[in-house]
Amino acid sequence: MSLTDKLKWRYATKKFDTKKKLSAEQLDYLLEAIQLAPSSIGLQHYKVLVVENPEVRAKLRGAAYGQPQVTDASQIIVFAAETGIDEAYGKSFIDLVAQTRSVDRESLAGLEGMVLGAIANRTPEQRLLWAQKQAYIALGVLVAAAAAEGIDAGPMEGFDPAKFDEILGLKAKGLTATVIAAVGFRAEDDAYSKLVKVRRPKSELFIHI
Repeated sequence: MSLTDKLKWRYATKKFDTKKKLSAEQLDYLLEAIQLAPSSIGLQHYKVLVVENPEVRAKLRGAAYGQPQVTDASQIIVFAAETGIDEAYGKSFIDLVAQTRSVDRESLAGLEGMVLGAIANRTPEQRLLWAQKQAYIALGVLVAAAAAEGIDAGPMEGFDPAKFDEILGLKAKGLTATVIAAVGFRAEDDAYSKLVKVRRPKSELFIHI
């Protein structure tokens, strides 16, 4: 099956089979896909929490308006944007580039100037929004990667970010919860899985110039 066939199969899963869990290999596959997601300048302006602890998830469910997928899915993936993107963050990225590509750091002066300029030219509020946008790109990659392997995923914005931050101790880590996804396998009686997918027709969605 093609990726588009898989995307037709997937849906935002609301009811998960609590007896079915991702294997270690399946979870690692999803996390590697997230790791490979594109981001602006490659900065990966976020961190990703994999939440499995039942007690923590019970608290998160309360902060997600009681939605059952928070506790019933195999894992909850929390994309948390970096709140302190600054010059040091940019320089650390250049260090990583030099190390990964085995090049002299001095040869990356042009890239470093661009990265630091991109950070300096944004206000703290704009940097946070910038980071949050990148987290959504990673979420999209997760959803597509899950569908490709027959794994169900339910992206979720219906939660209280401040409460998530408190429960997960994110403020101390310089992070804030941005978007989450439940991953696992659909329950056979999830009514949402039987609904016809509703999308705007191509003639209305796409503009060819």
